[in-house]
Amino acid sequence: MSQRVVRGTSRTERPNWVAGSFAAVWLVVVGVPIYTMISWSLQTRDDFLDHGPIALPSALTMDNLVEVLNQDFVQYLVNTVIVTVACVALTLVIAVPAAYAIVRSTSWLASAAFRIFLFGLAIPAQATIIPLFLIINRMQLYDSLTAIILPTVAFGLPLVILVLAGSLRDVSGELYDAMTVDGAGPFRILWQLVVPMSRGAIAAVGTYSALGAWNQFLFPLILTQDPSRRVLTLGLQNYRNEFQINLPAMMMAVMLTALPVFVLYLVARRWLIAGLAGVGSR
Repeated sequence: MSQRVVRGTSRTERPNWVAGSFAAVWLVVVGVPIYTMISWSLQTRDDFLDHGPIALPSALTMDNLVEVLNQDFVQYLVNTVIVTVACVALTLVIAVPAAYAIVRSTSWLASAAFRIFLFGLAIPAQATIIPLFLIINRMQLYDSLTAIILPTVAFGLPLVILVLAGSLRDVSGELYDAMTVDGAGPFRILWQLVVPMSRGAIAAVGTYSALGAWNQFLFPLILTQDPSRRVLTLGLQNYRNEFQINLPAMMMAVMLTALPVFVLYLVARRWLIAGLAGVGSR
């Protein structure tokens, strides 16, 4: 038998200058604001006024950090963490079983419920703020963290359920049938099959819910009044009034507020991209 030898030919790929140019422009667009935020927050007010916003600081200082921490930043941070964790937990507890029921149920009620959730995507929160304010008052929840948590979860559920339902439809029906033959009930199938197979989508919607709760401004502004119930977004508004002249201190508060979000993205970016791409946990 004759053996054919195929020789590999080395080929030099041409660089994509167009894509590289766009990437460089995007790097500048993203990098300059981040550099500015860090640079401002680590210099004194006089240094900032003398050298301008883009110049390198002549000396680094942590006085801005001390000044921000002395302005109830820790209290705002604790409230924001409580709201964020509660929103993510409550959203997942409701959305995962709801998406599972929508995908697996053949009842018209499940289909109607899914349409109602989709209809919620078209309703902006600003259009419902007056009736929502009245409802919160009637429930005697005004000026509490619960008044922030419940509306945030409600307006985040439609998109979360839409993403989870699309992910659960990718799970093979044979796996459901196999567990049913083994005698597994709906709750066991949900816990042992649906949740492990949808970890990517669950992490994606969890990250989405966390970002939405962390950056929430409208509900805290309208539904709370007590300074002890303020979250970071309202705290930044307060800092804007406190530090009208001291821009470096204001930028330090912004950087401390954005830092947890940046860390969360670094940790969850793989699951976030995978879940939104519809590839589950693979």
